[in-house]
Amino acid sequence: MKQLTYFFGVFLTFTVLSCSKSGKKALSEGDYYTATIQAIDKLNRDGDNEKSAVVLAQAYKYASVDLQKRINADKETSLPFRWEKVMDNYGKLNTMYRKIQDCRSCQSIVTPTSFFSEEENTVKLAAEERYNYGVVQLEKQTLASGRQAYENFQKLTEYAPDYKDSRQKMEEALYLGSIHVVVEQPKLNARLNDYSYEYFQNQVDEYLATNRRLNKFVRFYQPDEAESIQLKPDHLVRLEFVDFVVGQTRVDSKEKQVTSKDSVKTGTAKIDGKNVDVFGTVNARIIENRKQVHSQGVMLLQIVDFQTNKVLLTRELAGEFDWFNEWLTFNGDERALTKDQIVQAKNREELPPPPQQLFIEFCKPIYSQFTSQITQFYRNY
Repeated sequence: MKQLTYFFGVFLTFTVLSCSKSGKKALSEGDYYTATIQAIDKLNRDGDNEKSAVVLAQAYKYASVDLQKRINADKETSLPFRWEKVMDNYGKLNTMYRKIQDCRSCQSIVTPTSFFSEEENTVKLAAEERYNYGVVQLEKQTLASGRQAYENFQKLTEYAPDYKDSRQKMEEALYLGSIHVVVEQPKLNARLNDYSYEYFQNQVDEYLATNRRLNKFVRFYQPDEAESIQLKPDHLVRLEFVDFVVGQTRVDSKEKQVTSKDSVKTGTAKIDGKNVDVFGTVNARIIENRKQVHSQGVMLLQIVDFQTNKVLLTRELAGEFDWFNEWLTFNGDERALTKDQIVQAKNREELPPPPQQLFIEFCKPIYSQFTSQITQFYRNY
């Protein structure tokens, strides 16, 4: 019997020292809760894992004592949101209870204790404290307090989503804590009468529809939307075409003489009564034509403080578009031309796109700059 007891003691010591690395490490570092969860998970996969059984027996005991000590200590403090700490620790106790109850092999190793009623009561206390704090911040009616209130109600809804009217209060806080920005469409310009900038307007509308909140605390509105809710915005984004030119045409022509690179058959000659092919280089005179139609425009972007009319940002957004047409004409022997010149010789002078399309094309890079500037400006709001 003494020998059996001795060998059992050696075995127990060996299993404690050689238990799983993660569970052993957590246990040795005093992270008893993590060690407990890891041991339970391993026993769920392998109910005969003796190493994890030893870890569970020790870790659950220490974790239960440690968590209850923390709970009692937090209850005695007057620190804000102490009930959330108490709630979290009761939650850990009940997590261990549930997981052990779901693990058949674990039930023969430890007998867990539940704290469901205690956790439920603490959730109510924590929610009440969070709610009251959020209401106080809302009553201050400042941008900063609105953001504090929003973060507060958001935290509350994570563990008590249906507590009183917390979701409605969270929306109120988000509104209070947000920068409200109205984006105006480009101003009418007499020079624009011949063109429709519906493309640009549609792009801006689409951007606002998909980015109503560029980040959590920046809200964009179209003018009609802002007017319908009688919004007094914080910022106005103003756009205006200040300069543009459409369809500026330039045609360059270059005439030159070309000679074939290799000798080619140029005819026949009779030598000693026989017809013999004659070879030599051939020439042609070519005219290379290049038509360029240039269009460009500049849009003024301003972000203005609605209350003070102070200009917060001014940028000139420039866009341009060039359309090209290249073709070639020649006189002489086609064999003097290179392959590329032969291809160009098949081209013909073309009409450029209509002015409206040219206008749209130079608006595209302006729109890209607009979204980039807006994103950059409001990134840290």
